[in-house]
Amino acid sequence: YTAFSGKRGFMITRKAVLQDLTQLKSMYKKIIAHMNAKQIEIWDDCYPCAFFQEDITAQRLYVLEEKGTLMAAFALCEDSAGADHVTWGKSIWHVRYLERLGVNPDYMRLGIGSTALHEAIRLSKEAQAEALRLFVVDINHSAIRLYEKNGFQKAAGIYDEVIDDDLTFHEFGFEFIIADDKHIQGNALHEEERS
Repeated sequence: YTAFSGKRGFMITRKAVLQDLTQLKSMYKKIIAHMNAKQIEIWDDCYPCAFFQEDITAQRLYVLEEKGTLMAAFALCEDSAGADHVTWGKSIWHVRYLERLGVNPDYMRLGIGSTALHEAIRLSKEAQAEALRLFVVDINHSAIRLYEKNGFQKAAGIYDEVIDDDLTFHEFGFEFIIADDKHIQGNALHEEERS
């Protein structure tokens, strides 16, 4: 796990374990209620909670935790059903896909979403990924703003994810080029060494 100091205090990022399932499902139930209240009705009793056990077993689900309380969670996957349905900014082979990102509604507006994204980028970089990509439903404006604020670029096109005969989600792809981030950080470090 990784420990760091955030706006609220001391937090850790770690892989989720099966013992987290109860708290994860409780947190996501609150997230779903919060989203539904904002007319963002895209998650339900099945998704995303039905995937957590598989994510944990595959060691791809991460949690941000403070004093035993889950603040956020996300999965880092090696592929995505929508990957070939949009045109990405760069042709890259080593990619991670951010899935099921959720922030505990009890701790909104504290930078937890941005912290989770930065941790997802860091973990993707450690896995030798050159980009972190994700899909977001077009009506989830607050999530879109979060991704844009944190340097994610929108891919061209829309992925139409068919849920059933009566429901299709229109999703935008976003990507963060980690290789560019390395270059920027490298230049900043080089500038410091010159002064």
